[in-house]
Amino acid sequence: MPTALGRITRLISLQIPRRSIVPLPHFQIQPALYTRNMATNSGSSNPIGEAVPATNNVQEATPVSQETKDAIAQSAEAHASTDGVVLGADGKPKSAKQLEKERQKAEKAARFAAKKAAQDADKAKQAAQPKKEKKAKKEEVNVEPYVELTKPGDKKVLQDLELPALKNYDPQVVESAWYSWWEKSGFFEPEFGPDGKPKPEGTFVVPAPPPNVTGALHIGHALTIAIQDTLVRWNRMLGKTVLFLPGFDHAGLSCQSAVEKRLWVQEKKTRHDYGRKDFIDIIWKWKDDYHSRITGQLKRLGASYDWTREAFTMDENLSAAVVETFVRLHEEGIIYRANRLVNWCTQLNTTLSNLEVDQKEISGRTLLSVPGYDPEDKVEFGAITSFAYEIEASDEKIIVATTRPETMLGDTAVAVHPDDERYKHLHGKFVKHPFVDRKIPIVCDSIVVDMAFGTGAVKITPAHDPNDYEVGKRHNLEFINILNDDGTLNNTCGEFTGMKRFHARKAVVEKLTERGLFVEVKDNPMSIPVCSKSGDIIEPVLKPQWWVSQQAMADVAAEAVRSGQIKIQPAVSEADFQRWMENVQDWCISRQLWWGHQAPVYYVQIEGEEQDRGDGKWWVSGRTKEAAQEKAEKQFPGKKFELIQDEDVLDTWFSSGLWPFSTLGWPKVTPDYENFYPTSLLETGWDILFFWVARMVMLGIKLTGQVPFKEVFCHSLVRDAQGRKMSKTLGNVVDPIDMIEGISLDDLHAKLLVGNLDPREIEKAKTGQKLSYPNGIPQCGTDALRFAFCAYTTGGRDINLDVVRVEGYRKFCNKIYNATKFALMRLGPDFVPAAKIEKTGKESLVERWILHKYNKAAKDINKHLEARNFFEATNSVYNYWLYELCDVYIENSKYLILEGTEEQKISAQQTLYTCLDGALRMIHPFMPYVTEELWQRIPRRPQDSTPTIVKAAYPVYNEQLHDPEAETNFELVFSVVKGARSLMAEYNVLQGAKIFVQADASINGVIAEQSPSIVALIKGCESCEVLASGSEQPEGCAVYAINKDCNALLLVKGHADLDAEIAKAEKKIGKIQQQQAQMQKLLAQKDYENKVPENVRAQNAEKLETMKAETENLDRIVAQFKKLLL
Repeated sequence: MPTALGRITRLISLQIPRRSIVPLPHFQIQPALYTRNMATNSGSSNPIGEAVPATNNVQEATPVSQETKDAIAQSAEAHASTDGVVLGADGKPKSAKQLEKERQKAEKAARFAAKKAAQDADKAKQAAQPKKEKKAKKEEVNVEPYVELTKPGDKKVLQDLELPALKNYDPQVVESAWYSWWEKSGFFEPEFGPDGKPKPEGTFVVPAPPPNVTGALHIGHALTIAIQDTLVRWNRMLGKTVLFLPGFDHAGLSCQSAVEKRLWVQEKKTRHDYGRKDFIDIIWKWKDDYHSRITGQLKRLGASYDWTREAFTMDENLSAAVVETFVRLHEEGIIYRANRLVNWCTQLNTTLSNLEVDQKEISGRTLLSVPGYDPEDKVEFGAITSFAYEIEASDEKIIVATTRPETMLGDTAVAVHPDDERYKHLHGKFVKHPFVDRKIPIVCDSIVVDMAFGTGAVKITPAHDPNDYEVGKRHNLEFINILNDDGTLNNTCGEFTGMKRFHARKAVVEKLTERGLFVEVKDNPMSIPVCSKSGDIIEPVLKPQWWVSQQAMADVAAEAVRSGQIKIQPAVSEADFQRWMENVQDWCISRQLWWGHQAPVYYVQIEGEEQDRGDGKWWVSGRTKEAAQEKAEKQFPGKKFELIQDEDVLDTWFSSGLWPFSTLGWPKVTPDYENFYPTSLLETGWDILFFWVARMVMLGIKLTGQVPFKEVFCHSLVRDAQGRKMSKTLGNVVDPIDMIEGISLDDLHAKLLVGNLDPREIEKAKTGQKLSYPNGIPQCGTDALRFAFCAYTTGGRDINLDVVRVEGYRKFCNKIYNATKFALMRLGPDFVPAAKIEKTGKESLVERWILHKYNKAAKDINKHLEARNFFEATNSVYNYWLYELCDVYIENSKYLILEGTEEQKISAQQTLYTCLDGALRMIHPFMPYVTEELWQRIPRRPQDSTPTIVKAAYPVYNEQLHDPEAETNFELVFSVVKGARSLMAEYNVLQGAKIFVQADASINGVIAEQSPSIVALIKGCESCEVLASGSEQPEGCAVYAINKDCNALLLVKGHADLDAEIAKAEKKIGKIQQQQAQMQKLLAQKDYENKVPENVRAQNAEKLETMKAETENLDRIVAQFKKLLL
């Protein structure tokens, strides 16, 4: 019998209100104020969560017979002597306590014997009956496949909900056909007022972060779309002029490297085998293929983009914006040419931004594979090598250390601290380079040298180390580049010329050893820079490149955020933004690629003159080559020259930095630019806050004189359920379509073969897939995925995506689907909604309550979305749908619609319609497909010609529906329901339950009036009778304390196993008595009052009182149940 004794003690006498709880598939454990029976409610055949009986059948307790009572009496008599004294085995009289214990033991044994006899009789009876044949398992019926009858672009043909394919929620069925109709009908395009201007409700403009055309979208993009499109659809329903502007990024490095890798795998060719023009043509074909694939993914995710305004970073106008920006900034001196250190990838032969460089942490000496080297020829990292330089004209040596021994070929100084006594005699002297004819000065530098670290002497390689570069500038040292672009050593390296850099590393150490200059090698924890595209080890290399001076623009951008012109959420991201602006560095925008915007700048090669291409004075920019020619003629009058355009392209982030205004027509002043700039919101990941957002702010203010957007919302990064970063090699990268449609583990494995992964990486990825998705990925649908991501968005840095949670929201969609079907049945085919939402004054209490809850949900959701609190917004709409509309009102309205008067029926139906229609509109921004599918099936109010839920009005707070009195009164009623359900669950009363409510006179009327509701909401309840507060309680009832003025009672006589309840209560009494003794011992300790804090003493005293009360209640339960046995 599933009874908890700790609960029973409170049921009878403590009068403490209790709240049952049930776990939710949402975000937290919710009070079961609005849950059905404590049994299960799920199941496809149970559309609105009707309470169902438990599957285990528990027999009623066997009554105690007269025979048993006689046996107990005989047992007692057997121990009595003729003079009334009971003797023990030793002949001594037994104590009262011993006698009572033996009496209870005998009583228990007799009851057990009687029960055993009854069970044996039942078995014998069953054995005598002929055995029933086992029912054959019900064969699964093949559901007829859904056939879409709608032509692409037409409004969906709504088929009969009783068709097998539509009987239950199926995302594939529900999501079909709607998007093409939305798009063709222009529902996603901005809606202007009669004057052609934005509507008075305002504008809401979101320039969507352009996905790269490198490959398909991943699950992180689904998060972005879920958040953005929720806000877009919500604002559109609020009546604003909304523009959700889509587009794509050419992704220079990512796209080119992906194409080059594919060409090598398939044809063993490089881009140089094709030439620049043909290679770019190949990339355009790649772009077209992936553009089509990504577009399909975006539409499946329900993104309500205005596709008529789609942009691509290499479109004509966006390319013109890039040229305009470069020329303007170059003319102002903000873009300049300089020979500085860059991140160089020898595999891709290009400069990289910091974003394209990963940092691999190692704890000590580690062998790693490096692209371009034999897989068996691994390179050692995580080691620091010490060697000595000989002092010129001396027998002395000075010891230095390095993690990259090959770079010593580019050393141009040894630095010591000016205050280091060990080296003061060497100030101004030189060391001899052992391999090249070069004297190296010993310089004093207090910035780079730490006297306490190592030997206190530091080798300086200005052309290959960022810190050394600064030392080189401070001391006017020579900058010697030792590397060719392909990673081999150049002709400055003597005998090592032509060697690969990591082969040279070994060779240099060997030669140092031969010369007696090698000292030692030790473990050295370090961070290794790795190209995120090729896996190559990045080299700091000196290169003449185009740079953007950012400090002045950064100061203006920081002030725009400080002053509130731009709001950045969450607050931690705003702090990050300001920190980056304070420490901004100049930006290298040159990339040695072919795919991208070729720099609109030209080298003026003057006939007969010696020139340095690294010097910016020989370069001119121009919007066209003709414009550059004019500039050169003015700058070099009378000179004969040739203009040669720089072959480099610009960093992808340069064109992306213009996105909010170039997509609206800038540098032209277009209607879109005038209507929609500045934009409203930029939503993106916090990880590119500096690389993209900051640059848009800086360039936007610089070029347009206005901030590019008024708000920035930074979402979390998506990780797998184990908290690991999404990675192809880990096998946890998810295509959102796979989560929408579902996919088997074998098919996930198969998809790995399509990409560019190395065979060894494929096996590793398969292992990762088995860990993350051991059973594959179930079909979840778009709506569930979108809702899950919004629910996950709490303002934290990371989201650990668990597919089980997403699948839980699919069940929520099923609840919405079946609840709407059920409501349609209750409304009937001839139902006509009222012209508008308003009370008639004839609403029942439950109607007033649900309208109040609907109104409150609308108010809360709007408030949360305005604050970008997606977690609370989803929580509010989830609770309204599940626990208020479905579990309470739809259930409660049954008796009003089916058994009430005509007036009650009409009122209940109108309320049902209002709350269902509003609920669908309320959740539409999160779940666009299932809401459109269902909203199209419910009737419209007279004069309402809204063609789609996309354009329907979003529910807002309505003062007329505010009804706190109804909330208080009905929740008292539902507390009774909850208490009665809890008692029925504890005593396993499944049918024929008789409920009594004993309440104070002030609330008796409410309970009496709502007794039909109470019966309707409790599955298995036969009746509900109201008792006056002073009247005697019916015999054989268990009690649930609602509050001090109200108790719910359940007649348990004939339902509960009283023997078991008595035994459990007695066992509990024993435990409590032990706890009481321990507590009393603690309280009796010496100096207890002085040593124990007052609050702890108060808590202990309260615990002791609670134990006393629990014991009294348990004694009362035992007495009451024993009385029922007699």
